[in-house]
Amino acid sequence: MNNIVQSPYAPPPSKWESLKADILEAAPSLGIDDIGFTTAEPFLYLKNILQEHRDQGYESGFEEPDLDKRTLPALTSGEQPMSIIAIAVAYPAKMENPPKSEPGARRGILARASWGQDYHHVLREALGRLETFIRERVPGAVLESMVDTGVLVDRAVAERAGIGFSGKNCSIISPKWGSWIYLGEMVTNIPFPPDKPVQEGCGDCTKCIDACPTGALVGPGQLNAQACISYLTQTKGFLSDEYMTKIGNRLYGCDTCQVVCPHNRGKNWTHRLELLPDPEIVKPLLMPILDLSNREFKEKFGSSSAAWRGKKPIQRNALIALGNFKEAGAVPKLIEIMLKEVRPEMRGTAAWALSRIGGEEALEAVQKGLQQEEHETVLAMLERAEDKLLQAKEAKRDE
Repeated sequence: MNNIVQSPYAPPPSKWESLKADILEAAPSLGIDDIGFTTAEPFLYLKNILQEHRDQGYESGFEEPDLDKRTLPALTSGEQPMSIIAIAVAYPAKMENPPKSEPGARRGILARASWGQDYHHVLREALGRLETFIRERVPGAVLESMVDTGVLVDRAVAERAGIGFSGKNCSIISPKWGSWIYLGEMVTNIPFPPDKPVQEGCGDCTKCIDACPTGALVGPGQLNAQACISYLTQTKGFLSDEYMTKIGNRLYGCDTCQVVCPHNRGKNWTHRLELLPDPEIVKPLLMPILDLSNREFKEKFGSSSAAWRGKKPIQRNALIALGNFKEAGAVPKLIEIMLKEVRPEMRGTAAWALSRIGGEEALEAVQKGLQQEEHETVLAMLERAEDKLLQAKEAKRDE
């Protein structure tokens, strides 16, 4: 135990205070950058917020549907939970020597949270080491860890445990680490002394709200997940023309609201080697992605959290990026996909991309696609693509 300096008149620290001090001291060696403690009291204020969020249609669909489970900390053993330990692990925000994206070799980008090893594994390993540390000192402790897919709201736990404050961009912002942090938590029957929440805030700043490409930040701390590019890049199926245009060359996730945040200025964390990015994975060439088999996709992207939805969304997003780049060299491949691919969302997205690139070859291919296509949504996308290409042809003739 630590030698805790105290007044001779102060009561001796409880064993839980001493254990907490030991945990704080050991945290870096356990792979934890920040750690906070809070009670296991219900997050009563949160239930109404979550219900309103649901009523407005702002949920992504990836959340735990039971709002009681999301707001009432519990132990599956049935024992009374007494505390929640929140942890944070910081990740990089910059890439050294990123490869250039240029004509004939266009590249997409993965959001920073998916750089390096899958953060689910990193956090689980850190929480596992923390569990071992605590059980060595309290053999009968009940400890249940959760990462991302757990029922509790990570941000609410982290905020109450003093990791950081809840920003207008819906991220937890640590005074030290900024918002470039992964969050996890552990529910326990140990009554640790709780920490105090961080008193800082965003003030009058609205840079994240102003910069959001799709207006998904509908208010301070209010996110319409259905319009968030980070969510859209993870969906399967068709996307609207408007959203495809705004996705740019993002293959997975979106960092805009964090990049513009003043609290992140100058912050870049490179001390965890397993989280450092491989430039060829996080900024990959687009054309090769279109031909990846499932096995090849897992070999290339499988260590990243971006792989959890499989190759389909990322291949569709690669088509979108090629269209937004107006990459003329991709036209033959886009035509092949539009006319021969079995997945309708790929055919429709390829047609959209061809309409962005333009040209007589693209127009002729789209018209051929209209003659053979039977899928209703793809047909509608082909018709819009034909209209756009014809208008561009007409405008060129009038020049």
